[in-house]
Amino acid sequence: MLRRINESLPGLVAGIVIYGVIVQLAGVWFVEDKWAYSIGLWYGIAIAIGMGINMAVVIYDTVTFYDAESANKRVAAKSVLRYGVVAVLLGILGYFNFGDLIAAFLGVMGLKVSAYMQPLLRKLVNKLTGRDDATSWDEDFSEEKLTESVNSEKNNEEVTM
Repeated sequence: MLRRINESLPGLVAGIVIYGVIVQLAGVWFVEDKWAYSIGLWYGIAIAIGMGINMAVVIYDTVTFYDAESANKRVAAKSVLRYGVVAVLLGILGYFNFGDLIAAFLGVMGLKVSAYMQPLLRKLVNKLTGRDDATSWDEDFSEEKLTESVNSEKNNEEVTM
């Protein structure tokens, strides 16, 4: 389902979860309140996953349905709204004190770490699965279908001339 929105989104979400597991295993030994640390971290991870999905949906919608001027305004408005929601969610966590706020911030940073690590993870997965191509396109984007698409566009241009 995530791949329908953006081909890179499943990898981004997987990277956030992997980051969460690593930070959980590494950090839980150094804090006094292990439950608060874990709750805060996974609260932040959930926020990061939500942000990643929201960004992908906003980008898809603006590219698909809007002209350039409207798209720029929409992306800016949605970015401000997204960061406002994150601030409110972190504020709720801090106010009710049911998790570690710093751990939640570390969880939200999983979005950044995953985004930067995604090209390396994709190369690693491609090597492990035996794929030697740079992309993971589905069969819908096979060379034959792309060639058919280009040929049909050329035929349409010839007809209109």
